[in-house]
Amino acid sequence: MRRFSRLLRMSSRSSTVGPGSHTTGAPRSTTSSAGRSRTPSPIITNGAASTAGARNTRGSSMAGENKVQLAASHWRPRFVANGIDMNDFDGVLAATSEWKDWGPAWLRVGDVHRNLAEEAARARRMLTAAEAWQRAAWCYHLGKFLWFEDRALHDKLRELTIATYRKALPHLDPPGERIELPFEGAIIPGILRRPRGGSRPPLVLLVPGLDSSKEELYTIENDFLRRGMATLSIDGPGQSENAPRFPIRPGWAPVVAQILDGLRGRKDVDLDRVGLMGISMGGIYGPRAAAEEKRLRAVIALAGPYDLSECWAALNPLTKGGYVFYTKSRDEAEAFEKSKALTLRGVLDKVTCPLLVIHGARDRLFPPEQAERIAREAPKATLLMYPDGNHVCNNIAYKYRPAMADWMRDQLG
Repeated sequence: MRRFSRLLRMSSRSSTVGPGSHTTGAPRSTTSSAGRSRTPSPIITNGAASTAGARNTRGSSMAGENKVQLAASHWRPRFVANGIDMNDFDGVLAATSEWKDWGPAWLRVGDVHRNLAEEAARARRMLTAAEAWQRAAWCYHLGKFLWFEDRALHDKLRELTIATYRKALPHLDPPGERIELPFEGAIIPGILRRPRGGSRPPLVLLVPGLDSSKEELYTIENDFLRRGMATLSIDGPGQSENAPRFPIRPGWAPVVAQILDGLRGRKDVDLDRVGLMGISMGGIYGPRAAAEEKRLRAVIALAGPYDLSECWAALNPLTKGGYVFYTKSRDEAEAFEKSKALTLRGVLDKVTCPLLVIHGARDRLFPPEQAERIAREAPKATLLMYPDGNHVCNNIAYKYRPAMADWMRDQLG
């Protein structure tokens, strides 16, 4: 924790505020005594920080956008940060004038990478094969993430995502292991990866968001693995592989409890040092789990809402459609009613472990005020607000990911 504490103290001289305090304007570039200009630092607080003056572009470009343009404008940084080649992305956009073409276009690109993987595997170049299988799986996932135009193809893309990534697992660096943990007559599927050289490393549970999947989290896993932590990326209720089995649910303490109980016999991870990182909607599941499941030593809420229903009206049509699908609702009206259960109101005072809240002031899905409320109400919260960050801060992954992984390493020891 020492290194991160120094960062807190250093930032307090410029853009940091203390518990319960508020900044009085937009974060600005600062100039050192030598006159060198610096880019805005994140606002780092032990409490809540105001984002007054930070321009939030949430919803500003929805008017007149078709769904292809909407997907590109919202999620291009996410796709690239998580491993999509920009040339592949631009190629899909060039081939996709209507939303119905989105899934087939990503299927074709995924097949290109899968064929490269099979060719490398035949030549016994297994690392090359694994990297291509991983890229292919990510392409297949993007084809279906919020795309429901052809349910048969959606399901095919989901199965290709799972099967293709599974081929990569033994040959990744470090390798991955698929595990299946019993849950309510079905399973919680997960990908366990352990850092090289550690006998019983601490473990970080990685929880996806609304439209994400365990296979998408490969690049984020690597940030924790390089710092000596094992990762377990999962598909919980309503998430990717588990979407056909369960709808989204607000209660995640039983999910985490079943996962930790299912891992009890393993000797290759330290279950006395377990953290959780939740992305977007996973950022609400994590604190809700930690309020009851006290085996969690630390939690990161990355771009999660305080109350989903408060954000509903401004959500884009693709995200609303995804919530309808993954909650198994009849329509948006029913989905909105279900969203009211996804709240941290009355929960956060029970989160007794350290909580790192990371958010971008330019988040177009969940406004930064949602993160401020989380940090204000949780007793041991630290808020890391990036003035230039978008949703999940994917446009500045090189900033938040090292800070996030360093913080978790400090907490788990």
